[in-house]
Amino acid sequence: MPSKNQGRLAQDMKREVIGIIGQMKDPRLAGGLLTVTRLAVTQDLDVARVSVSVLGGDAAAAVAALNRASGYVRTEISRRMHIRKAPRFVFCEDDGAAYAAHINQLIADLQPGEAPEQPESQKNAQDTETDGEEAPET
Repeated sequence: MPSKNQGRLAQDMKREVIGIIGQMKDPRLAGGLLTVTRLAVTQDLDVARVSVSVLGGDAAAAVAALNRASGYVRTEISRRMHIRKAPRFVFCEDDGAAYAAHINQLIADLQPGEAPEQPESQKNAQDTETDGEEAPET
């Protein structure tokens, strides 16, 4: 379970990583909008997993470029935050936005009057529940 200090350190680290990535001049990062969505640090502060989302560009190339520059990011974090041992950064693609768009598309494809069909087992269960009940007297 992460401690309060570890959560605060992760938030500060995320803010610094965003600033470092914004200053990088790699052409593979300039193709689209790059967003740092999450930063999770292990208990022993050895590894930091950074989830990034790329809109309008090649996400695989951007993640590869960030992983190649992870040593630079580690050095800058250590220098900016004044910590002796900075974690090793591992960048990965966050597909949460794509998944949310997929779910929204599925919902939009449903017609307003249509309800999803229920399996026969659920229909039978509902029928047996209502058969044995009597209307309450008033």
